[in-house]
Amino acid sequence: MADQVSFSKVKEAVFGAGQEAKQAVSNVADRAGLATNGKMADLKKDTVNVEDPTNYITTDHGTKVSNTDNWLKATNPERTGPMLLEDQIGREKIHRFDHERIPERVVHARGVGAFGHFKLFESAEDVTHAGVLTDTSRTTPVFVRFSTVLGSRGNADTVRDVRGFAIKFYTQEGNWDLVGNDIPVFFIQEAMKFPDLIHAAKPEPHNEVPQGQSAHNNFWDFQYLHSEATHMIMWAMSDRGIPRSLRMIQGFGVNTFRLVNKEGVSHFVKFHWTPTLGVHSLVWDEALKISGQDPDFHRKDLYDAIDAGSYPKWKFGIQVLPESRQDEFDFDVLDATKLWPEELVPVRYIGELELNRNVDEYFTQTEQVAFCTSHIVPGIDFSDDPLLQGRNFSYFDTQLSRLGINWQELPINRPVCPVMNFNRDGQGRHRISKGTINYWPNRKDVVKPVPEHQGGFASYAESVAGMKQRLLSKKFGEHFNQAQLFYNSMSPHEKAHIIAALSFELSHCDDPIVYNRITERLCDIDLELAQAVAEKAGSPIPKERRRTNHGKKSEFLSQMHFVPANPTIETRRVAILIADGYNAAAFHGVYGALKAASALPFVIGPRRTAVLADGEKLSEKSIRPDIHFEAMRSTLFDSIFIPGGSHIDTLRKNGRVIHWIREAFGHLKAIGATGEASSLIHHACNVPGISFASPSSVELVDSYGVVTVGAFKPETIRETLSLAKGALNFIDAYAFNISQHRNWQRELDGLSQLVAF
Repeated sequence: MADQVSFSKVKEAVFGAGQEAKQAVSNVADRAGLATNGKMADLKKDTVNVEDPTNYITTDHGTKVSNTDNWLKATNPERTGPMLLEDQIGREKIHRFDHERIPERVVHARGVGAFGHFKLFESAEDVTHAGVLTDTSRTTPVFVRFSTVLGSRGNADTVRDVRGFAIKFYTQEGNWDLVGNDIPVFFIQEAMKFPDLIHAAKPEPHNEVPQGQSAHNNFWDFQYLHSEATHMIMWAMSDRGIPRSLRMIQGFGVNTFRLVNKEGVSHFVKFHWTPTLGVHSLVWDEALKISGQDPDFHRKDLYDAIDAGSYPKWKFGIQVLPESRQDEFDFDVLDATKLWPEELVPVRYIGELELNRNVDEYFTQTEQVAFCTSHIVPGIDFSDDPLLQGRNFSYFDTQLSRLGINWQELPINRPVCPVMNFNRDGQGRHRISKGTINYWPNRKDVVKPVPEHQGGFASYAESVAGMKQRLLSKKFGEHFNQAQLFYNSMSPHEKAHIIAALSFELSHCDDPIVYNRITERLCDIDLELAQAVAEKAGSPIPKERRRTNHGKKSEFLSQMHFVPANPTIETRRVAILIADGYNAAAFHGVYGALKAASALPFVIGPRRTAVLADGEKLSEKSIRPDIHFEAMRSTLFDSIFIPGGSHIDTLRKNGRVIHWIREAFGHLKAIGATGEASSLIHHACNVPGISFASPSSVELVDSYGVVTVGAFKPETIRETLSLAKGALNFIDAYAFNISQHRNWQRELDGLSQLVAF
């Protein structure tokens, strides 16, 4: 065969390192400080291990149970009689089951969480006296919850939606909750509109359809009638709405907060999280399919990365604005439907967030965690952002109906610093407060307020003048400049995806008033955009723009700006397709190289029992695929690779394998093939403009992200890959294409549309 060479040493190194890899992950976890993490220590006292072999089953009141399978009955060996109400064990088991559920979150119901830590590498003491943002010696424990917004807990992960990005910092001065999203702006300016927004966005009231989607009449009717939402709509309809991974999304505080330094000087601030892996998305056809194929795709992706020791990280940045500058802009800096362009207010990166531990139990941690924008610490304060002011009330209030008045005593929510006050009683109270005093002031002068200079919280002394009116300031009335800025800043493929997304959404609206109005609204952004969408949606084609596009752009708005400076394939999922007769040298060489570069290769075969290489006899070392062709699809991987060998004749006759290849091609993913596999890729994706290597040639061909080579040379495999455009050997060229996430030019040149998938 064209690339037939023995590669047993690589095979042994790759497949024989299981225990060592687990130990390595454990060592990394130790270095990450998990053993000394203050929140982990706090949770330990409430954690039990059900897998401890010394455990036995008891009732909730501690009595050991001899039979948990049969209800107490009046019976005999010949006939089963009636069950007895006196069975306290049976009654407890059933009534506990009947009351397991708590009210679901109205929004952000479906979530996934993880523990980690936050570390500063630069103090921000010039603008704040908050210890968490000034003390570079600290490692602050955190819990992060990601979520979709509209759907229920049972919704799918990859729907088009905003993603929640909420962080609970367990600081030495109390909990700080930074409750944001993966998009820096919001639909509305005024908190009082939130019930209307969510009512319109949720399933329509007459039939509870559609679930977790915005493609319906009420949602788009609301958007048109609230022109302030136009900017947010551009973000939601962009690729940001369908992220590849929660590890590859940005995070934003959305609202404008205030930082106060030790001199009492106030600055307005916006908070940013930027992933080190870059910002990447799915393509729409892929997102739709994954919703059915693996509804938990994002959850599992996060869990798997952490379990593998590939801890996701984000840079933490602040945009800081002296209050004296707030009137310099053509927008109000307190308007949550506007961002602060980074050309005007640069982001200052001062810290890093790392997630490095999965939850032990979903309900008690991810479901019972509760965030409040009003949870701040000294040195951080509120601005007059009208959306933030309303959130401060609403977030606290919603926890009462979900978790009860003592929700902050739950293990996941309680601080790691001392807590002491005279709040008492209420349902679910379990803290015991010893002593005779429960009020302030008191004769014993105990539990007294803390002066500000000793760490007590004191609100910023803001000067306020005005009349009581239901109004927003004049600058809140401008709704289109930043929507234009966002669209102008998109790359060609991102603009095409926005057009496609709007066309899809409006095509699911059956009221002409709704979709005709939205296409009119798009004329406020870009006439060509409005015309393209109108044609797809069935609206009258607009002839004139409703306002002039200012033509401004910002490089910081396109996802393409956030491609990692150093290309990486870390945690990228690569499917390696094989059948009996695969080339062992190519398989083990590529598998080992991917593994060494921290990618996640998966073997896909016709069955999960052993698959034999060319000339191999069955043994314990024979490869057993992770999954078979029919159990997964290419949608669940970032790339596919097929080694050469006589198995190509088998694969060529398998329709599902052909579908794997065509679907990966249509979704713009990197495809690699060596030896005879080049002809298989050619057979599956025989479209004009794509070049393939001859099976007998040593020439490398890299064509629109399809990387093929005839003769695979194991000696070209090195310990460190060289990920650079124009690489001359197969593995470097193939890995570089994986690192680029997608080959967008394949789409822009119309090649992906020529293949049925």
